[in-house]
Amino acid sequence: MREPKSDTQENPPIYELKPPEWLPKASSSADLGYIGFHPPRPGQAEDILSEANIKNGFSVGPSVQAETFTSVNAVNGHLKGGVLSELDDFMNQVFARRAESITSIPASSFRIPSRVTLNESKRKSWFDDLANPEVPLQKLGKSVPHGAKGGDLLDLLQAHNVTMPRAVWFLRVFGANETAGLRNKPSYNPTQYSVEWANVVTAHLRKQLSEIALPVAVRAGMNVKQTFKGVLSDAGTRERWISRFSYCLNLLRTFYTEGLVDNRTFLTWLVQQMAGCNLAQAGFLARLADEYLDGMLVCRALAKPFVDACLSRLAEIRNTNIQDVLGNLESTLKTLLQRTCLALPDAFVSPRTWLAHADLIFEVLRPDLDSRAVQQDLLDNLADIRRRNEAMLFRVLPPREPAMLGSAVSDVQLLNSLCTADDLSSAEFFDSHNEGVASFARKLDLLLCWCVTPLQYGDHRTYAAMSLLSQWRDHAHERSWRRNMGSPTQLLQDLLFDWLDTSDIAGDPENIRAIAWLYGGLAKHDLFSYAEYLQRLVSRGEVGISDAESPSRHRIFLRWIPLQKSSSALVNQRKVILYGVRMRETPEDSIEKELRKEIRALVPELFDGTAHITPSSLSSITTACSGIISACRFEQVRTIGQWFLPVVRKYITRHAADSTYALTIANVYCTTVTLFELVKCYESLMEISLLALRLVQSSAMLTAVIETLRRHTNVWVCMNATGTITSALYEAHQYWRHHGIQTRVLLDLVKSMDAGLHLDQTSRVQLETDISSLFHALCPHSDNPEPVPPVLPEILMLAQDTNPEAPSLLANTLWYKYKSASDWAWKVWDNTIASLRQIPMMSQDPAGRYICALRYGDFLLHIDQHLPHGFDNEVLEWCLGSGKNEVAALNSDSWDVVKVVLLYLAVHGALTATTILHGFVYPAWQLGGSCTSTEQGAFLQVFLCAANDLFQRVLLADDCDPDNVLPCNLPELQRLFTRRLDVYGQQHFPSLVAIVPVLVFIEENNFHQDDVRAASKAIRQKLCKRNDFRQGAYRDLETVRLAIEQTLESETIPLRLHQPLVNALRLILSDSGADECGVQQWPAVSSLFSPWKIAATAIEMKFVLRGIAEGLTKEETRREASANLDRLTSQFLHHSMTSEQVDFVAEMARGVGDAVAGKFVNNGLNCVAELLAAIPDDLAPDRLHDFIARSGELLRLLVQVLDLSSEHRQTSPELEVVVQDKLFSGLCSMLEAAEKVMKSNTYDRASNVQAFVVLLSRLLQFDLRCEMVWTPSTKDMLPRMGDVLLRLALLHSTGNCFDIVSFALFLDTLCYLLDGVSHEIACQVSPIDTKAQTVDPCRYYPQLPLSDLPQDMPPPFRARIRTLLPFTDLPPAVQDLVYAPADASAADTAHFAPVQNRPWEWVEYLGDPMALDPKEEEKEKQEKDKVRTKHLIKNSTSLSLELFGTRMTTDGVIDLKDGDSRLEGDLRSFEDGIWGESIFKRDWRESRVQLVDYTSGRSKSEEDEDGTAAGMSGLQVEKPSNASRKPSPASSAISRSSAASRSSAHTMQASSSSSGTPRRSAVGSTVSEPIDVDSIVGGSRTGAKRGRDQVGDDGVEILDAPPDAPASRAKRAKKTTGKKAGKKKS
Repeated sequence: MREPKSDTQENPPIYELKPPEWLPKASSSADLGYIGFHPPRPGQAEDILSEANIKNGFSVGPSVQAETFTSVNAVNGHLKGGVLSELDDFMNQVFARRAESITSIPASSFRIPSRVTLNESKRKSWFDDLANPEVPLQKLGKSVPHGAKGGDLLDLLQAHNVTMPRAVWFLRVFGANETAGLRNKPSYNPTQYSVEWANVVTAHLRKQLSEIALPVAVRAGMNVKQTFKGVLSDAGTRERWISRFSYCLNLLRTFYTEGLVDNRTFLTWLVQQMAGCNLAQAGFLARLADEYLDGMLVCRALAKPFVDACLSRLAEIRNTNIQDVLGNLESTLKTLLQRTCLALPDAFVSPRTWLAHADLIFEVLRPDLDSRAVQQDLLDNLADIRRRNEAMLFRVLPPREPAMLGSAVSDVQLLNSLCTADDLSSAEFFDSHNEGVASFARKLDLLLCWCVTPLQYGDHRTYAAMSLLSQWRDHAHERSWRRNMGSPTQLLQDLLFDWLDTSDIAGDPENIRAIAWLYGGLAKHDLFSYAEYLQRLVSRGEVGISDAESPSRHRIFLRWIPLQKSSSALVNQRKVILYGVRMRETPEDSIEKELRKEIRALVPELFDGTAHITPSSLSSITTACSGIISACRFEQVRTIGQWFLPVVRKYITRHAADSTYALTIANVYCTTVTLFELVKCYESLMEISLLALRLVQSSAMLTAVIETLRRHTNVWVCMNATGTITSALYEAHQYWRHHGIQTRVLLDLVKSMDAGLHLDQTSRVQLETDISSLFHALCPHSDNPEPVPPVLPEILMLAQDTNPEAPSLLANTLWYKYKSASDWAWKVWDNTIASLRQIPMMSQDPAGRYICALRYGDFLLHIDQHLPHGFDNEVLEWCLGSGKNEVAALNSDSWDVVKVVLLYLAVHGALTATTILHGFVYPAWQLGGSCTSTEQGAFLQVFLCAANDLFQRVLLADDCDPDNVLPCNLPELQRLFTRRLDVYGQQHFPSLVAIVPVLVFIEENNFHQDDVRAASKAIRQKLCKRNDFRQGAYRDLETVRLAIEQTLESETIPLRLHQPLVNALRLILSDSGADECGVQQWPAVSSLFSPWKIAATAIEMKFVLRGIAEGLTKEETRREASANLDRLTSQFLHHSMTSEQVDFVAEMARGVGDAVAGKFVNNGLNCVAELLAAIPDDLAPDRLHDFIARSGELLRLLVQVLDLSSEHRQTSPELEVVVQDKLFSGLCSMLEAAEKVMKSNTYDRASNVQAFVVLLSRLLQFDLRCEMVWTPSTKDMLPRMGDVLLRLALLHSTGNCFDIVSFALFLDTLCYLLDGVSHEIACQVSPIDTKAQTVDPCRYYPQLPLSDLPQDMPPPFRARIRTLLPFTDLPPAVQDLVYAPADASAADTAHFAPVQNRPWEWVEYLGDPMALDPKEEEKEKQEKDKVRTKHLIKNSTSLSLELFGTRMTTDGVIDLKDGDSRLEGDLRSFEDGIWGESIFKRDWRESRVQLVDYTSGRSKSEEDEDGTAAGMSGLQVEKPSNASRKPSPASSAISRSSAASRSSAHTMQASSSSSGTPRRSAVGSTVSEPIDVDSIVGGSRTGAKRGRDQVGDDGVEILDAPPDAPASRAKRAKKTTGKKAGKKKS
């Protein structure tokens, strides 16, 4: 026998085979080892050296014997004939006889404990016993004391600290006695007392909450010392209060669960308390709401006001200064809202709530949560909530086709801006890349109409159209070439022909001249083929083309359209079509002869050499050439272009080099230019100007050409001729520079015409060099410039110097002397004005004064030529500075002289018209507009008269002055026309428009003389009617609007000036020239819904509505303003409008205010009500179509009016009672009629009924948006409206009318309706009134049983409908229970009555008596023997067993409280019972093995060592309780047979474990390690035997821990571990 090893001997460690770390377990829950890992284990079958294994080798036998055996054949052999039916009858007889032998259930023996009256001591003793849990309730359950009620009773229970179950039992018995006398009455409601008890509990809670108050802020200025002591501020009172409140809440929890308090009543109270509490109370209520939130989310009638209350409290927290201490409350409220959003998003669908708390809702429902799924659900619900709320608020209107009118208006604005462009190639009117034929045709039509309509202004339009079409053609040709497509020329030809053929504007005879001009130019630039036009007319057999008596429009076109590029064949073809084959001399030939006579008489120098008197005025030329001016375009171009232009060209070419003809050529040029301008032959004008620029050698002629080219700059830009003109101007500059002459005017024109686009870099650098050299030549730099004295007497002496060269000499002298000084020009002007003031005193002769003024003008002109940048800025600086008072002090005689000088300088280009206006005219008008006294008016009269006359001559004069005051001749007039262009330019036009209100102030100022006021009015009217002014106004309408708007918004403007200012605005934008137009004339103006006038009309009407709005605010003008507004709105609302016109009318209402918008809405809804009343009950299709078309646009109009009327979109107008009653009644009636039609068998979904009901629902939503909608009549009709909306929603939830959108629309509308009336009621009841009766939030909600909903309704729809139905949160005790007869089938469950909860009658069962009387025991025994059963049924509870159809089965239920599975299995084997279990449960029970108590017989120290070692090694050792272990958690997949085959191995492992081997936890690895034989041999046999006896042969135990080393090693490990543990512990 081997000697045991000593403990001190070192033993080598045993190798432990472990699975790889990457190898997964076979099961994540059960201990099944690792996949494909089967290590050797001690005692395995392979290691047994049996004879069979040695001879035959080891083989694994079948785990189940007879795996292939089956008894199916044997059984089937007996189941033949009627065996199955006989067996069925036999079993039925067995069950029937057994049922007959079983006794029935006895009657209920339950009795409610009665109430008794006890004295104080006994009652106190009874409550003490009730509070004592050692005293059983059976002792107290015979009777209860009678006494305190309500809140006092709750306080009594809290004072005795009665536990919750015992307190609930007592209160239930108390309530049962209270309702005992009512149970036999027919009207008895078992839950009525729950409502009363809920009021008691909530009143008790409200009383406690009312004790929590907040300090009230002392009003400023009051010297009051305030002391505040709350119930929670003192430790003692706080503890008592919290104890009472907590006890009440604990009771409430049970009351709520079991239905002892009416849940609806309690939740309603909770919601209303949350709405009216302070922040201190909100902390407690929020906790309470967090517990009962699920109940509130059952019904939207509770959830919706709860959401409002939480949002209000959150908003209050944000506005308080103690927000930092309310973080928990804020977090709780946010959590409540988030839970509500997840469970019931419909609670947030409320337009009123969205308007008040939209930002707060966004913040709350966008949290940063750990759960991404929950966060995404919140975001999805928030998006849906936002979409639905904004839909009911009409924030996002249904999309429709893009408004053609709106696009046309923007295109017109683009076209009008072309007159200020520097280069037309940058204007993108046509989209040459992604534009279809339809879009191009629309824009082409707009472009052609813009060119010819008289509602637009400017001669540049025709050339702009030609250039834009040329650009489009070039791009289209390039695109078609790249894509191998057809040429766009034919498309353009067809569209141009169609426009002539079909356009109403083309058919207007007043537009024929513009059309002929346009198409003549198109034909000249090969954009329109005149030949194809003729061929197409002939080929289609145009009627009236050759009939002069009743001509067609195309005959007129052929007659007027000129032929500038034509062949003789084309001319003959036109002649034949118009006049026939036999006509030799056409009327055009004779007209042309007469036109040539007029031209010969106008410029005889070109023909016979005899110089006649040159026309000195524009009117003389107009009179002399009236024939050619009024002739058709064909005759004008034929005469001018083919006859007169060559003559002029030849004349200039022949005599340009002859200096003796310089003056004649200048006169001929000016006359010719004027004629070309009158007949609008700008191409000929440019040709003759460029010819003259290239050939002439006189400065006068150069100046005339430069003025002409500058005057028509916008035409050259639209003609795309700026490049050609720039090159010609640069060549002219080079020519004059080589001759030693550099003209500042020419250099400026070259630079402005080039605009950095046309000249090459070298030429541009040369141009800048020339400008710089001219600047340094005129203003050389000097370090010590000679100062200019403030007084220059030589300037005054010029008045007496009659030498013609005196002005030039004086200018040269001053320049030579002071040219380096920076202010010499300013002082020259200042001295000149001082000298001009002396001229009237020096000469009394008007002619002498005029000559003297011209002399000073010539002097200043020379001064201007000596300045590098001209004289204009110096004069303007003087006028706006120190010269302002000097100008105002000029007398009338001085003004006569000054005006001549100013006009002379303006004509010759030294001064701009803008400088004259800003320096001399506008200041006078501004002073006159602000005049506040008669004396001031008299003082300003001279200044105003001079300013008016100066403005008239500079800006309004159309011809030469008959009094020989400048301008005196045609060249001067043309130069003055050139100066005016700057006034209408983009830089200075706003100032001109802004002065119009000032003229109105002068007109309406009674402190001025009548002649001054009349002159101001005449000037304003004449200015506003000028085409140049109108062109600038339509080019920049926003500037016009701002000029009037800023004036009207000024606080200093009296109300009486509003209408004159609006009239002035109308005159600016109106072609009719009417200065006063009341509301009565508005329909004529509103008919101009064209893209040309719609923007201007919108501006006009905007100010009209603003005037009405101001009138509504004044008591004296309110009636008139209201009548005007009614008259105005009726013109729009009672006539059908297109969508574009609706947008236009809505835009008029932008910023008009709430009063006008409210009136607009009332009139609009009244119109809708009238349209509803006109619809018959059968809903005729034609009437429905008209109503949908008109009311839809009206609704959109009213929505836009409300949105645009003020800056705040929450505008809610007040409705008139008559309008509201009429509209609400009509909507309700039509909805009912539509429901009837949709339910009929003849209903066709293709009809307009569906769209009709949707529109009615939207109209109702808009109506609910307004205020004052809940009139008495509306409240009476509310149930009808709510019912019809619900029925329509149900109708669209299933069947033929199923529609998801309509279903949601009607439900949202119903919620909007219910929220509106709930808010109305809430406003009438104060939420802080503690004595106010609780308002039922479900009062107006549908009272429809859930069983009445359609059976085929989709579950999501049913869930949404469910939240709108009455609150029915049933307790779990009666949920899904119904009363049914004994023979009922499952198909009849829909007709069964639900079980009604009786919480006050169903008292807790206190159990059987603890000790029975011997007689009772004997009686019970006899009863058991009689029925031959071991158990008796006692029907002694408050809930009778008869309600459940209970029957006695004589079976007992096995109840093992200790959970011994083996005992349970034995009992099931020997006793029949009704207790059932599944096969999986049985397999689990039967496969469990009890663990052996390995610690028995061991010392406590050894157990501690094992436990310590196991704890340090990370393994778990189960400590058995008593003598047996709990069942192992091993998988039940291992059968008992397999467990038996391994019993030997288990026994050996148990032996090893009994010697102190720690084992791993059941959730660890199942891998076994190699077994040390020594440890097995040296193990305790006794322990192994005891383990086998306790476990048994059928036990299965899976050990996953490897056996430890031998005993000595284990002891050493224990010691080492113990030491380590001791060190760690120390």
